[in-house]
This record gives sequence, structure tokens and C-alpha cells, in this order.
Amino acid sequence: MLSREDNELLCRVGCGTPMGDLLRHYWLPFLPSTELPEPDGPPKKVRLLGEDLVAFRDTEGRVGLLAANCPHRGASLFFGRNEECGLRCVYHGWKFDVTGRCVDMPNEPAESTFNDKVRARAYPCRDVNGVIWTYMGPRAAAPPFPAFEINTLPPEHVYPPLMMLEECNWVQALEGDIDSSHIDYVHAKLRPDGKHRGTFHQDKRPRLEILPTDYGACYSARRRWDVDGLSWHRITQFILPCFSMIAASDPNFVSARAWVPLGDGYNLQIMMRGRLDRPVTDQERQQTRNPFAAWGGYLEATSDPRTRSYTKANIHNDYLVDRQLAKSELMIGIPFLVNLQDRAMTETMGPIYDRTNEHLGTTDAMVIYVRRRLIDAARALRDQGVTPANVDDATMCRVRPASVLLPEGDSWIAATEKARQSDAGVPIAWVPFAQ
Repeated sequence: MLSREDNELLCRVGCGTPMGDLLRHYWLPFLPSTELPEPDGPPKKVRLLGEDLVAFRDTEGRVGLLAANCPHRGASLFFGRNEECGLRCVYHGWKFDVTGRCVDMPNEPAESTFNDKVRARAYPCRDVNGVIWTYMGPRAAAPPFPAFEINTLPPEHVYPPLMMLEECNWVQALEGDIDSSHIDYVHAKLRPDGKHRGTFHQDKRPRLEILPTDYGACYSARRRWDVDGLSWHRITQFILPCFSMIAASDPNFVSARAWVPLGDGYNLQIMMRGRLDRPVTDQERQQTRNPFAAWGGYLEATSDPRTRSYTKANIHNDYLVDRQLAKSELMIGIPFLVNLQDRAMTETMGPIYDRTNEHLGTTDAMVIYVRRRLIDAARALRDQGVTPANVDDATMCRVRPASVLLPEGDSWIAATEKARQSDAGVPIAWVPFAQ
């Protein structure tokens, strides 16, 4: 369990908090490119790290991300006119470009240079393979853009991002992805020949081994395989500050998942996936845009960012749980669609779970390690000004997860050394995860 002090440090992300300051040192994804489909289109409200912001795509296609309130007298720039390479506040006409520079101040004297002294708070953005990223940190020049494999694939090989809003703290959601033990329960089907997709493994007691890395950590969850003498190693990656890569289950997929805090009590899961073998088809793109269609799909969004990517199955209707489905087919009466089953677990802990109430076991080892790694990194930044190594080394995220069958006693670390490197030139190490 954590102390109350450590739990607060881990979860709070606002300006001036230790964890918020750590997160701001990284490039973070925050919006699908399709939310800003055209130059000079309508601005979009954004909530990120507890800040209210407005995103827009200017006349030349560049993305701007500005503080929501005009620096003149605080009117909302959401109502601004997106025109001629800038966002013009409709209250008094002041206009700001994507860098926050005031490029027009039409209600001041023509000879005035006051506009040179005024800037809107602005964060640089990058639009890469269907996802818009931003850097909200203190540096005048942003650190290198993260070279995740998914960010360097040809655009035609990349799926639209899978999006899901969650009504809980970002760490709770992240912890679900680095917890291998739960796959044999919340994702399980009751019989191996069940018609609904799910997991079914004989060995439900994984043995965990953690490998600390400069970028975060990876770990193996080892289970006995059905064939005598073999062990199944599910190897998952954690990349500071909020990225995960779950154990590989497809020979042609690369991916990265981001758990992006909108504030302390909301987070946005952004799953980025691409193919190594071929371009993504139009039909696959269409299916990806509504991955929850079989269980109600998404609710219609309003301008509030907390309504975007919000599923019809949610905490307020018990995720449309089907008790008959749970009785006859699945461990939980919610289908295995992206992370919907996980969300029913992590959201119902409350917006921020009180971790002083926990009783942790051996299968929580990776969760314990990642919490400590995040807390230590936030304190090192606060107390010594030390940033994690992967802030400035963009190549550290050139990693892959892995899933392998090995003889009992063989070292998974040695056996998958190259498989865990994006650029080692070896195939993805994969084992089917769910049927």
C-alpha cells in the first residue's frame, strides 16, 4: 500500500504538482487528427493535465493549442474565429497564431506596439500518424519527439487511434495494463470452447520478474503452458511517464498505449496501432473508429472534452452488464472490447482510489514497481531538477513487448533481448492471447 502522501503525489497532475511537472516534461498525445479535420475549421475544447485549452488547425494546416481564455480579459477562445493563420477572439478582435503571438490588435491605435508585449499561453503540437501530440513543459525548445515505432511507420500502415474516456485517475487505468494477473479473471471465458472472445488458461498464478530499464521497466509474467516443460512468458513494457505495450499477440502489429490525464479524475486511453506487413484497408479503418459498436458504441459528444470518446456502456449504467452472459459464457457479463472490461474494474474504485486500503500480493509486483518509479522520478525532478533519461533520448521508446514459450528455467531476458528492440531486425515474438 502507499501512504496518503505518496498517493496524492502519484495522482495529482495540476500545474505545480510534482507529478504534473513530470508529465509536462514529455510529449503527450491528446487528440485524434480527425477532431481537427480541416484548416480554418472550428476550434476544439481540450482538457489536459487539469488545464482548459483550445485546439485549432490554422490556414496552413498547423495545429495550435492555446489557453482557453484570451489574455486580454479572459473571454473564451473557443468562440474565436479561425482565420488567416490565427485564432481571433470575438470579444475585442485580438488574434493569436499557433505560437501564442498576438498578430493583430485591431481595437488599439494603429501605431501601438502593445501587441508585441502580449502572448497567449501556447503549447507546440505535432500531428503524426493520426494523433496530435503536445509538449506542455517549461523548456523554450521542446525535447525530441518520441520515436515510438508507431510514430515512424508509413501513415497508410497505421490504424485510426482507439479512444476511450475513463472516469478515474490515470494511474488506476495504467495499472490495469501492467497487471498480467487479471487476464485470467476479468477477461476470461468460462469454457475453452465458448463462443465469446476471452482468455482461458490452465495456470492462473503468474510468476513475475521485473527488468528495470532507463526508460521505465518491462516484466515477464510466467505461466505453465499446456505442453509439458514449457513456460509462457507475457512480457509487457512500461515507458515513462504514461505509456504501455502489452505482451504481443499478433505477428504483424506494433502498438503503444497512452494513459493521458485530462485532470485528476479523468483520463483518456489512446491506443495507437499499426501493421508491419501491409497498409490498413478502408474497411479496417471504419471498424476501428467505433470499436464498441457491439455494446452500444459511443454517446454523442458535446463540446465538453469529458464527453468525447465516451461509451454508452459506462459506470452510470453498470456498463450494460448482462448477468446471463456472465452465467453462461464470460467471467464478467461485459464483452471483451478494447479495455471496457478493465474500465469496469478501475472506474469503480472511485475517481482516485485510496491506496492505503490495499493488500498487495506477489502478482502486484509490477504495479508496485511502476508506482515507485513514478514517485521517485517526480521527486527527483522536484528536489534535484533531474529528468528521466527518456525525456531527451527519443530512441529509448524504440521497444516492443513480447510473448514467448520457453523451456522451464530458460532466461526470458536473454531469449527476448532482440525481440524487445524495434530495430533489431527480428520478427515480433508473439503467442495468441485470447480466442
